[in-house]
Amino acid sequence: MTRRPALLSALSTVKGGIAGLYLMLLVAGAVFAPWLAPYPYDQQELSIVNQPPSAEHLLGTDELGRDVLSRILNGARTSLSVSVTAIGVSVLLGLVLGAACGYFGGAFDRAVMVAVDLTWSFPEILIALILVAIIGPGLQGVLLAIAIAYLAQFTRLTRTQVLSLKSETYVEATVNLGAGHAHVLFAHLLPNALAPVLVAAMLATGDAIILEATLGFFGLGAQPPTPSWGAMMSAGSAQLFIAPWVILLPGLAVALTVVFLNLFGDALIAALDIRTRLREA
Repeated sequence: MTRRPALLSALSTVKGGIAGLYLMLLVAGAVFAPWLAPYPYDQQELSIVNQPPSAEHLLGTDELGRDVLSRILNGARTSLSVSVTAIGVSVLLGLVLGAACGYFGGAFDRAVMVAVDLTWSFPEILIALILVAIIGPGLQGVLLAIAIAYLAQFTRLTRTQVLSLKSETYVEATVNLGAGHAHVLFAHLLPNALAPVLVAAMLATGDAIILEATLGFFGLGAQPPTPSWGAMMSAGSAQLFIAPWVILLPGLAVALTVVFLNLFGDALIAALDIRTRLREA
């Protein structure tokens, strides 16, 4: 009997199926936000500021009379695109650095690990704040800051996987048959080390969304009028007792997204049996 792909196995569980459905709806809402949003996200109407949820504005309006639902949908585009892109860049760099360190070792490995351990000792939020302060506020600065903040995690994980895999019999046989370093790395080591890294990337994406929202809350992320969940919460904090939906609903979007990302990541870990593989490594 053929084994089902890990993704289908994860989706077949209760928590994996619910989390997967939410994430698919979220991605679809973010991609099609310009068409799904009932109003332009920057359309202001001062006659209806801080209006509670109603038939015309399902999630109410903010302090400038902008539709909250439209801004949450378009804010999802910002928050997800920045977080996913940043983690993707971090994963690619971490795979290359970690694989090179684990495979070649030597002085290069020691030098990279010293730098990685140095960044690993600081919280991601501190690294991101320092980098954004140097680069300047905006989406590009936030993207680069998040990518660098999580680089150590993927570099260390990839290095650990490659170190355990390169002693396998099939790898030694490939080397003895005259295969080059590039072939061994890209054809044998990296494909087998990829699954744990991708699952870690999914879990880290949830943390990156929180980090992006935090930077946006401090005014260091997306600049007005571009919506992001963190910037919306920052603007709504002044309206907490007047229009609580302005801050609570974007915060709920962040919380639900992180929770369901972690639930789906747990389902993938179970489907891939990664915990057992890591213990054996």
